[in-house]
Amino acid sequence: MCISLRILVLKTLYGGNEMGYFVHVETGVKLYVEDINPESSKAIVFLHGWPLSHKQFEYQFNVLPAKGYRCIGIDWRGFGNSDKPMNGYHYNRLADDIRAAVGALQLDNFTLVGHSTGGAIAIRYMSRHNGYGVSKLILVDAAAPIGFTEETADQLLHEASNDRPKMMRDVTDTFFFQYITEPFSDWFVQLGLQAAGWSTKSVIMMLRDEKLYHDLPKITAPALIVHGIHDQVIPFAQAQELNQKIKNSQLVPFQYSGHGLFWEEREKFNRILTQFVG
Repeated sequence: MCISLRILVLKTLYGGNEMGYFVHVETGVKLYVEDINPESSKAIVFLHGWPLSHKQFEYQFNVLPAKGYRCIGIDWRGFGNSDKPMNGYHYNRLADDIRAAVGALQLDNFTLVGHSTGGAIAIRYMSRHNGYGVSKLILVDAAAPIGFTEETADQLLHEASNDRPKMMRDVTDTFFFQYITEPFSDWFVQLGLQAAGWSTKSVIMMLRDEKLYHDLPKITAPALIVHGIHDQVIPFAQAQELNQKIKNSQLVPFQYSGHGLFWEEREKFNRILTQFVG
């Protein structure tokens, strides 16, 4: 079924304002796409962080479509509702997946938003595919130009191999600077456990082994860098380095956030995002 026909069918199922569908990005591999307010010409593509899914942006998807924006959340391979093949967990393939999805959805002149590892994938997309279709870039607590230290990666790999639920609970405990309730924590843990174990571990190794220094000078689109100053996952200093090395970029610190400013200071984030997108 072609993408346009599939959208037509799903529009009937979802009432026209919210659609969920799959896009083929490689033989035998489909990515899940959540598409809210698809009639809008102001498209924003959201790339989630490790090991989460597009659902982490619930507090953007609840708000931005009512302001006239089209919100598109893409689950990477191995995560969320997407297919979970055993291979393809490196920046080039993940960026190529996004390029295939952008082509299938026939997107142009859109804003690309990437959180944490999603920010790193967005950076590789911009360099590898010459920023195809992207008018503006937003990096949120981006795991770049480096991701995990070897020590952190080895600890996470050990936990992922032996007690992945505990690993996800520990990740959640260090993720937020502001207080989160137990139900919120439980929900967040389940987002991470929806991923496959092998993809969870493969991306840890990618974050340990792959660097993005050579990608940064190739970014030419206007870039907004937002980062929590209390981030225990990706230090704020890395946002400052991105700001120095990405031309035409601006850095906005979030004073009351850790690694989850999209929720911790969601009103400020949504306001700054819409001001930047226009």
